[in-house]
Amino acid sequence: MLGIFRTNIQTTKDKSDVIDAIVAQLPVTACSVDLEDCDKVLRIDSPVIFAPETIINLVADLGFDCQILD
Repeated sequence: MLGIFRTNIQTTKDKSDVIDAIVAQLPVTACSVDLEDCDKVLRIDSPVIFAPETIINLVADLGFDCQILD
């Protein structure tokens, strides 16, 4: 499963915190946030299929906006 999301993550510390939380809670093989992109794109690759709301809620619990990027 590949998930691509728009976020409002701004700093490298916030990026690290979000990635650490996702990796700790979900079975992911890759996770990144592109701070240079205007949409602050969060990409997640996982061998397991899970609902996008899982990511959206996890990121929201950390205090950030997160939406599916079409």
